[in-house]
Amino acid sequence: MADWVISVFALSANDIESINFQKDKMRNCIFVLFIIAPLYSVAQDSAYTVSSYFTEGTKAPNTHYIGEAWLNAIIHDDAELGYNITKATFRANSTLDWHKHGSAQVLIIVDGEAYYQERGKEPVILKEGDVIKCEKDIEHWHSSTKNSDVTYLALYGGEQPTIWTEVLSQEYYDKVADKLKSN
Repeated sequence: MADWVISVFALSANDIESINFQKDKMRNCIFVLFIIAPLYSVAQDSAYTVSSYFTEGTKAPNTHYIGEAWLNAIIHDDAELGYNITKATFRANSTLDWHKHGSAQVLIIVDGEAYYQERGKEPVILKEGDVIKCEKDIEHWHSSTKNSDVTYLALYGGEQPTIWTEVLSQEYYDKVADKLKSN
């Protein structure tokens, strides 16, 4: 018994400081667990409408494209804003058909690589960070590249739906891929 009492009194200042530090950490953890965490859950139940850019979205039906695509309508049909923001993710070797919009469209490439072409112009490769604007009523198509998925944000007016003008064939897509691969 006496040995134990002596060893307790033999604690160094560093040992005591370490014990106090551990007690402070425990006190902070308890504070977060019982005070802050309930506030977080209340904040999530607020009256705000919150959507997430990180949500993959829903798999799109193969109506006007080849391959696999997911769409997340981040902001859609908002009359006050007057425009839409859609996140689109296309797996490699997927493409939209030729189409045009009743307003200008802006594409912001957030991940991967894409092909983009306007009618009568040469196709280009767009990479992460690139932003391109397609003017109102200009026929164009865009897609993932042959070997890379692409995720982009599309910003466009909500007055009219997309007007699909021509099917983009796999053969045409492959020719574009070969041409841009050699550049």
